Amino acid sequence: MLQRLGKKDWVIVALIFTATAINYLDRQLIGLLKPALEKRFGWDEVDFSRIVMAFTASYALGLLLSGRFLDRAGTRIGYLTSVMVWSIASSLHALARSVGGFITARILLCIGEAGNFPAGMKVIAEHFKVQQRGLVTGIFNAGTSVGVVLALFITPLLMNRYGWESVFWMTGLLGIGWSMLWLAYYPRETSAALTRDPSTSVAGETSQPSDLDKKVLGFKELLYMRKTWAYVTGKLFIDPIFWFFLFWLPSYFSSTFKIDLSRPSPELMIIYASTTLGSVFGGYFSSRLIGRGMPALRARKLALFIFACIELSIMAARYITDVWGAVLLISLAVAVHQAWATNIFTMATDLFSKSSVSSVVGIGGMAGAIGGIAFPAFVGYLLESYRQQGNITAGYNLIFTICGCTYLFAWLIIHWLTRKELHTTDE
Repeated sequence: MLQRLGKKDWVIVALIFTATAINYLDRQLIGLLKPALEKRFGWDEVDFSRIVMAFTASYALGLLLSGRFLDRAGTRIGYLTSVMVWSIASSLHALARSVGGFITARILLCIGEAGNFPAGMKVIAEHFKVQQRGLVTGIFNAGTSVGVVLALFITPLLMNRYGWESVFWMTGLLGIGWSMLWLAYYPRETSAALTRDPSTSVAGETSQPSDLDKKVLGFKELLYMRKTWAYVTGKLFIDPIFWFFLFWLPSYFSSTFKIDLSRPSPELMIIYASTTLGSVFGGYFSSRLIGRGMPALRARKLALFIFACIELSIMAARYITDVWGAVLLISLAVAVHQAWATNIFTMATDLFSKSSVSSVVGIGGMAGAIGGIAFPAFVGYLLESYRQQGNITAGYNLIFTICGCTYLFAWLIIHWLTRKELHTTDE
């Protein structure tokens, strides 16, 4: 059965959830402040694109390096270092007065923020039992959408009253405050010595960690493993779809349903809020399967298959003519995406030992970021081609079809790469 979390467990869940919310709050600020900063410093679109590109490229590299750093430094110090670095970097934005200054601040921000997911997944691998990890990862991952919503509310409030600089000072202080709570409440000794629960294990697991469990595997060793590429597949092909949903949906609703983006949009708020529900439910679903006796990896893969099948529904967008029908369909799509993402994250803790899970999450994160650079270029080219033909909605429908099919394609590769994995390496 699905084991309940204790009070100390919920404190740790709250800490990693809050860190993720602050992480996404920080990264959304530059986009929300774009009009004010363009007016203040005379930026053009090229200037802003350079700042965005610096963030994306640095984030991809930062994910790779931060995963390795966290496996070496340990969770307590590694997570603290990541949050402190991005908090200082966020505050430095308030002092920047040029494109170069903002690029420098963004690169430093990436170095810190890239550590959030490798660190959070390492916390989950170290502290929680296998049947608890799905639900905990779902809550942890839900911090992404909460951070976006908070940014939408907090940014205009502070900017209009205290100026754009105050927004960056605020997020820096939030990170420092979180760091104090982390030191106060995260245990020096994690539950690495948790007793393994036979009811949640499969044949072949031992009650004591092996030498391989304790060894921090190098990148070369990890890249020779099929299961590493299974995780990379789940990130490389699917992460870019979320960035498409995040950055192009406002334009889609504006061009297709004539929504006025100069005003608050309840349609978009509903869509982005649905990601929280998808994240938590996706984690709960696979945890429930494990609680009923299903082996961990089989439960994650079954959940991924079901979510991949449901995601095919986004292909019906071409038949939607009503704005609220589109909201319902796309809300389902983005919620299911987060359910998928939660199980991909958790699968890393099933396949790899605690000592190497951050490195793997970092490698997968870098792959997802690279895909996040390439896919928008394809989307932009495709939409511009259809715009010139006077039918941009057809371009969006084609992209929705591609997105819907990609989940099953990725699942087939993941299934093939992990078909010989009979048991988890840890817990």
